[in-house]
This record gives sequence, C-alpha cells and structure tokens, in this order.
Amino acid sequence: MDHGGHGMTMDLPPFTLARGLEFGGDPFFLVGCVLALGLYGWGVGRLWRRGDAWPVGRLVSFVLGVLTIAVAMCTKLNDYGMVMFSVHMVQHMIISMVSPILLLLGAPVTLTLRALPAVGRGRKGPRELLVALLHSRYMRIISHPAFTIPLFIASLYALYFTSLFDFLMGSKAGHITMMVHFLAVGLVFFWPIMGVDPGPHRPGYVMRMLELFAGMPFHAFFGIALMMASEPMVGVYEHPPASLGIDALSDQTWAGGIAWAFSEVPSVIVLVALVYQWYKSEQRQARRLDRTADRDGDQELAAYNAYLASLQSRSR
Repeated sequence: MDHGGHGMTMDLPPFTLARGLEFGGDPFFLVGCVLALGLYGWGVGRLWRRGDAWPVGRLVSFVLGVLTIAVAMCTKLNDYGMVMFSVHMVQHMIISMVSPILLLLGAPVTLTLRALPAVGRGRKGPRELLVALLHSRYMRIISHPAFTIPLFIASLYALYFTSLFDFLMGSKAGHITMMVHFLAVGLVFFWPIMGVDPGPHRPGYVMRMLELFAGMPFHAFFGIALMMASEPMVGVYEHPPASLGIDALSDQTWAGGIAWAFSEVPSVIVLVALVYQWYKSEQRQARRLDRTADRDGDQELAAYNAYLASLQSRSR
C-alpha cells in the first residue's frame, strides 16, 4: 500500500534505530549532498594548491553538516518519517536547526570568495556577482530579524497547524519542497546570528544572542502544544500503519517532546560559537591596539597623562 503517491510502502516493520539508519531515502538529497561536498572540496583544494591555509575546523564542520542532512534524508528515516510523526520531527529538527549551524560554521561563502578568481576591472564574474548579492538590499531584508524571526516561527505553526502540511506530504515534489524549505529557513535564521561569513552589517554580539533567544522559545511552545493535545493534530499521521504497532496520539506526544528538546540543542551550540567569536574579536582588537602603541610610542597614553597633568596644574 502506497503512502500519498510517493511509491513508498506503508507496511514498514516497527521502528528501531538500526532500521531507521539503513541506507535509502531520497535521491534528490543524496545528489545534493555529494555535490555540496564536491564543491567545498574543490574550493579547499584550490586554496591548498596555491599555498593558502583553510582552517580544519571549518572543513570538519561543513562535512558534518552535510552528513547530518544525509542521515536525515538519505536513510530509511525518510521512509519512516512519512508515516511516523515522531521520526518526521527528528528529520525536521536536524534539517532546520542542526545542519544549518554546522554548514554555516564551515564558512562556505568565505571559501567561495577566496576560491573564485577575480576578473579584470570593469568586468563582473561569479565572485563579483556574489559580492554584489551579499551587499544588496535584498540580502539586508532577508537577514533582518524582522524577517528571519517571523519566518522561523511561521515555518512551524503555519505549516503543521493548517492543511498545508497534508498537501505537501501528498506528493514527492511537495515533500522535497518542504524539507528544502526547512533547510533554507534554518540557514536564513542562523546566518546573521553566526556571523562567520561576510554579509550585511550585523549588530553586536549581545544583540545577536537576543535574536537567538527570541526565536527558540516558540519551538518549545510548539512542542508543548503537541504534547498536550488530546487528539491527533496532523491529518497525515492520524492512522499509522498497523505494522508499526504505534498509537497516533502517543507518536504525536513523542514528536512534541522531540521538538521541545531540540530547541535547546542549537541554542547551546550557537551560544558557544558566539562567545568564542566574541573572545577572538576582543583578542584581535587588543593586538591591534598593542601594534598601534608600538608604532607611535604609545602617544595616546602620553597625551592622556599630559592632559591629567594639565588639570592638576590648573587646580593649584
């Protein structure tokens, strides 16, 4: 028996982690993951060949980000996610909250800008077009908190609590579109907060932390709403296959618990990354001040001391 025209059998055996992690899933995401790793590897290789360094930590982060997408979408988790709300919620949380953070820590935009060759003056190549896009009005709009936070929230409530979710789950194209949307929303939300790659002007670290915590509670509220519901709230999961041996309401409760628990994971990862960036920024600023003082013989401090001495002489 097929599910929603996807060509997937509904008569899956009861879910276990081993069964869920078997290879399978959507070829669209498999091709996308291979392509992403290939392009990133090409960029790193180009830098290495010309003698430029690229942090290993960024390489590892990006690879892990792609692998999390592969685990969520290129295994049997994708099949179980079509008939189990709890497994789908694991996919959603990974794709929208874990994968984007790891990908962004890999600084793919910075790598692209360094790897692409610059063309001659007055001409525009891929690198120049990317720079123009990063500083465009469009990018300022989609990276502004007034856009990113409502989009992040609406991707939960407007999707799951309306008929839109059932419509998208009714076709393979709709399901792919939904999962790509989750990934894109996560990237748009976390990109201005992380601040690893270049982009429009970003606020200070404290404001970025506030942006992070402004969106996270809504994930927790969404999870609590699912856990407290007295009946199934999503039509496509109302009647799970008998072969799974699960109850729709219990599965929904698990889905709500997963959404609630995952709201803490990205907060911790991003907070640690922001504190580390803040620390490194302060260190760079201190080194710049030290170099300036070495060059001018600490004239600024001498001028300040002279100013204090003049005030003291006036008071006598």
